[in-house]
Amino acid sequence: MSRAELLALPAAIDLDTANRAIGLGRSKGYELARRDAYPCRVLRLGKKYRVITADLLRLLGIGLPVEGGIGDVA
Repeated sequence: MSRAELLALPAAIDLDTANRAIGLGRSKGYELARRDAYPCRVLRLGKKYRVITADLLRLLGIGLPVEGGIGDVA
């Protein structure tokens, strides 16, 4: 996934999307999530897994754009 694609993701994403961003296969990603060994925080919502996009971006070394920071021109 490109940096632009990653930054356009919603606040939480499904495990398949996170796996693709990290470069994990589907089976390995789900195995890691089940064992609580996924490389970033995974939420279990019923039978579904969700990954917090900010955690994924941090893992990948991609900072979130800051709005209204010092030096921004209004």
